[in-house]
Amino acid sequence: MAPYTLAYSPCPNDTYIFGALTNGLLSDAPQVSAHLADIEELNNAAVQGRYELTKVSYGAIPFLMDRYRILPSGGALGRGCGPLLVARPAGSPELFSDFARKHIAIPGERTTAFMLLQLALGSRPKSVAMRFDRIVNAVANGEVDAGLIIHESRFTYRDAGLISIVDLGEWWETMTLLPVPLGAILVRNDIGDDEAKRLNSAIRRSLAFARENEDAIMPFVREQAVEMSDEVMKSHIELYVNGFSDDLGHEGREAVHALFARAHDAGILHRQAEPVFAT
Repeated sequence: MAPYTLAYSPCPNDTYIFGALTNGLLSDAPQVSAHLADIEELNNAAVQGRYELTKVSYGAIPFLMDRYRILPSGGALGRGCGPLLVARPAGSPELFSDFARKHIAIPGERTTAFMLLQLALGSRPKSVAMRFDRIVNAVANGEVDAGLIIHESRFTYRDAGLISIVDLGEWWETMTLLPVPLGAILVRNDIGDDEAKRLNSAIRRSLAFARENEDAIMPFVREQAVEMSDEVMKSHIELYVNGFSDDLGHEGREAVHALFARAHDAGILHRQAEPVFAT
């Protein structure tokens, strides 16, 4: 049987979770052929159903429910880990609402970060899409007025002389009392339920292996995080890998439903989308 195609980002939380599965370190696990790419590239590839298993933003999932369903394990959802809107301290508007008229660099049109920003502002700002790892420098160099940052940029933006305008994860948690859904692993609809359960179990086993055998996994994580310090790499894993990575559970599913419903009510989604979970 051919390996399953599995796509995820090179960010430390993903490589930590999928390292054992990708590198054949689990006994009796399904074989996978891994492809690593930026999250917006993965969002766009999922529209064509390119990979059987793929990491995507929750902001993209409402547009993908005709091709995929959500696996309970392996995703990114939690508290204190949301995207930040950052800017240069000099000349920044005093009011958050004023940023609706500013040019803001975003990590992608269908990222959860951009969905949260639109929800918080109550409108769609002027946006400039770019890779997430370019945004901090674009703001610092004055190419844009502000930037919406995700991943490890959360730990490094101050080094570029930037300030946080709003923590959108904190905003979401205050508004909903729920954790913020960032990204999920999807399984394509041509894979049956029994096999989806087997794949979900393999993801959980891969994460358990990483937690119990970090010496065997961290070289793979480091290989993909070449421009990141060890401190930032470890902080990234500690922040984004948590109990929801094992299983969304009731609270996680409630958060996903809330995100989709609020996006629909705000006009970001033109039709109501209900999340479809694989198991």
